[in-house]
Amino acid sequence: MKIKQISVFLENRAGRLADIVSNLGDSGISIRAISLTDTSSFGILRLIVDDTESAVQMLKERGFTVRLTDVAAVKVDDRPGELGKILSVVENAGFNIEYIYGLSDHFKENAILVMRFDDMEKGITELLNNSVECLSHDSL
Repeated sequence: MKIKQISVFLENRAGRLADIVSNLGDSGISIRAISLTDTSSFGILRLIVDDTESAVQMLKERGFTVRLTDVAAVKVDDRPGELGKILSVVENAGFNIEYIYGLSDHFKENAILVMRFDDMEKGITELLNNSVECLSHDSL
C-alpha cells in the first residue's frame, strides 16, 4: 500500500521548522512521521500527517514549496536481523531504496519504517509477496 508523504523545501535558518510544525498544530493537523535532512543552505522536511490535503493547502498558502510523494510504511518485528531480511527482499528483487526513516509506533512490538523506492509499485508488490506487512495511511 502506498501512502502520501509531504515534502517541504526549507531554507536552513532558525525558526523555519518551528513555523511549519506550529502552523500544522494550529490547523489541527497531527504529525504521524517526520524527517529532516539538510545541507548548509537548505533542507527537505518529510512529513506524514493525518490530513494530507489540509496540510498541503495550508503550507502552500503560507508560501512553502510542497510536493507529494508516494512512500511505503513497513511494519518490522522489533528484533535483531529483521531489517536485514526486508532489505534482502529489496536487493534480491533488484530495486533501490532512495531513503528510509523510522517513526514512533503504537504497535509496541514492532518498528515502522517509511521507505521510498525507485519503483514504488514493484517495491510494495515484492514486499507483500514476501510476507512483509505494508500499512495503510489510516493505520498510522
